[in-house]
Amino acid sequence: MLSLIEDGDLRPTAPRVAERAGVSLRSVFQHFQDMEAIYAAVAERQIERMLATAKFIAREGLLGDRIRAFAAERARLHEAVTPVRRAALLIEPFSPGIAERLRWVRDLGGIEVAKVFRLELAQLPTKDRRDALEALTVAASWSAWEALRAHQGLSPAQAERVVRRTVEALLEKHPAMKEPAR
Repeated sequence: MLSLIEDGDLRPTAPRVAERAGVSLRSVFQHFQDMEAIYAAVAERQIERMLATAKFIAREGLLGDRIRAFAAERARLHEAVTPVRRAALLIEPFSPGIAERLRWVRDLGGIEVAKVFRLELAQLPTKDRRDALEALTVAASWSAWEALRAHQGLSPAQAERVVRRTVEALLEKHPAMKEPAR
């Protein structure tokens, strides 16, 4: 199923999965109870792949360096998961398992933002901290990436620059965010 999705078939059917796997349709359903079970297995495999290739972003150091590394890593991950994410979004309203896993991945994105930029967020007044975290999370989300790539027609490099500039604008405009002169 992952192979079909990555080849552009965003709604692979069980017969197409069986054909791609070189097995009978009956064999597919000997391993999986139903399509929901197949979706769950595919989602777990995709999450494993994503986590296995994710790169650690420093939690300390110069803000500009962390923003550049963060934007580059988000661009790489978002670009890699796009075909599967598009397929998952088509299934999400009808699949509790896919909806749960997408929610988990979205939450994970916010947790990562909070970790990478915890020093800057901690400097904000308490009343502004939540809004800043939510703004950073959406700016670095796959949904924003999809808007930049698919709807605005930007290349991966252009979209990465926009993500970087957005994060910079959200963090560097606050007086507490100014880095000392070198």
